[in-house]
Amino acid sequence: MSAAGTGASARTGRVGVGVIGAGVISGTYLENMTRFADLEVLFVADIDLDRARTQAEAYGVPGHGTVDELLAMDEIEIVVNLTIPAVHAEVGRQIIAAGKNVWSEKPLALDHRSGVDLLAAADAAGVRVACAPDTVLGAGIQTAMRAIARGDIGEPLTATTMFHVPGPESWHPNPDFLFARGAGPLFDMGPYYVSTLVHAFGSASRVSAVSSRSFDTRTIGSGPREGQTFPVEVPTHHAALIQFEGGQSAQSTFSFQNALPRMGFVEISGTEGTLVLPDPNMFEGDSTLYRFGQDEPTTLAAAGSTYGRGSGVLDLARAIRGGDAERASGAVAAHVLDVLLAISESAESGSAVDVESSVAQPVPLDEGWNPAAATL
Repeated sequence: MSAAGTGASARTGRVGVGVIGAGVISGTYLENMTRFADLEVLFVADIDLDRARTQAEAYGVPGHGTVDELLAMDEIEIVVNLTIPAVHAEVGRQIIAAGKNVWSEKPLALDHRSGVDLLAAADAAGVRVACAPDTVLGAGIQTAMRAIARGDIGEPLTATTMFHVPGPESWHPNPDFLFARGAGPLFDMGPYYVSTLVHAFGSASRVSAVSSRSFDTRTIGSGPREGQTFPVEVPTHHAALIQFEGGQSAQSTFSFQNALPRMGFVEISGTEGTLVLPDPNMFEGDSTLYRFGQDEPTTLAAAGSTYGRGSGVLDLARAIRGGDAERASGAVAAHVLDVLLAISESAESGSAVDVESSVAQPVPLDEGWNPAAATL
């Protein structure tokens, strides 16, 4: 488990932030983080120095250059790791070795041992690791979590989640990595759905799963590489039954091989009703509550923050200053990773697989939580 809630930082004031990785997703992060009064974004690093400069200049960030230059800056306390999944753990260890806190894009790592070692290194260094997705901190999912916590569906018992699409190669100009080890629908989209389930139910304990792969190659459908083919290295469909320590269960499917798209479907049922949640890959969206004995459902309007990616970095910064536990923690991300790995292993072996880790169930945010407010 990452170092969390172990005392407030000796520093005060705004928290300095650096970003490693100036790809497409960095724009969303930078747009939001530069609007958060409690953060001071100081540097953007990338192996492509021109790309780092372009992103820094576009968002008014004063510094840009190499990773070594970023890690040498004492003013930077949190480093946002937006590299490709294959090097998330490696770059995370570099950040920790420099004495800095880590915010990582998902997944935290590609295997159980790498995730455990990363969190152990953070504990030893007295720094923290937090990890995407932070969509679970948005108004949409948090409104649903508060409804479940106050008993709107009674005792939560079961869930169904679905992510079904034809595949990202039709629109993504460079989709190869989404069909490589560490990706596919399970590891690319699974973190959004499984993180939501862990927030709703707590730790998972056991999974059973099956998988399939519809094609050995895919063809890029847009952009400068349109018409090129590339290999598919991972299953493009997983169907899983997830059991939780509290006795709940969830049926979840993750697919890049469905002609009929069904995205963002999360349904949680309890002893008194069923709650249909908004898309867990979004920060907003209303929930719909169906209760036994009521003819019409009730709409639960989303209340809370609708700021996008980067909200988790802000939550981490405030937790560091206040000595509290960050909600999108490395411990939660490591447990979610273990669930995804267990699904993959179960599908390969044909047997049920126990989940190795356990984590405290995160507490819902107050609806007044505002990332843009100046609190430090």
